[in-house]
Amino acid sequence: MVINQKIQVFLMKKIETYLVSKIKEKGCIHIALIDPDKCDPETARDLSKFAKDAGSSALMVGGSTSIGGEIIDEVIKGLKSGSDLPVILFPGNLLSISKYADAVWFMSVLNSMNPYYITGAQAIGARIIKAYNLEAIPMGYIIISPGGTAGFISQANPVPPERPEAAAIYALAAQYMGMRFVYLEKGSGVEEPLPPRMVTIVRKVLDEAHLIIGGGIKKKEHAKEIAKAGAEIIVTGTVLEENKTKSVLEEIIGGIEEGVNERKI
Repeated sequence: MVINQKIQVFLMKKIETYLVSKIKEKGCIHIALIDPDKCDPETARDLSKFAKDAGSSALMVGGSTSIGGEIIDEVIKGLKSGSDLPVILFPGNLLSISKYADAVWFMSVLNSMNPYYITGAQAIGARIIKAYNLEAIPMGYIIISPGGTAGFISQANPVPPERPEAAAIYALAAQYMGMRFVYLEKGSGVEEPLPPRMVTIVRKVLDEAHLIIGGGIKKKEHAKEIAKAGAEIIVTGTVLEENKTKSVLEEIIGGIEEGVNERKI
């Protein structure tokens, strides 16, 4: 394990090193997700400032049906004008790759039924990422039922929330394939986040990869329970889109801090 950790440190670049250092410092960090289809550059600037002031550690940009192109370029420029938080692409398709970002989640939808979303899109996108000199951060993406738009678009076979052991074996497979982050996604806009028990069970099998949780986290109590269960990154998007205020993020991040303080694992 010590050897593997040394190899990972060698492979990590600037943004990934930053994320890992923040996780070590705080136990669990918050990342704000911005959908470029629902945000203009001016709003992006304001949201970036809100996120920085509230205590977010980074910004993610993308959506399952994102148009991409010049729209995402301008939104990223807006985000960068609002704060110095790193901007990480969360691409829903190949059009969502922008040279103005700092890094990109190089992700594979591990429980997709279509090989295109497991390795096909990644092979096509690799040359673009190389040409743009983007930092690629390897991530295993696992869709949890209901899965929302992400599950529908990626043709996933969603893991039932009551089957945490199924999520755990996918997560462990991601780690063994060298992915340094694992993302459990319940779906954008869903009413409730995934069960804390699933977070705990998945976290216990991971001894090298970092665990990201997203989908349905809209309240301080949601964030607290997910952080307490062992999440290392919590992503929220819908709650920021709907409220567009710093206070809602402050509540979420406050919940994360409380959850970390009450951890037993």
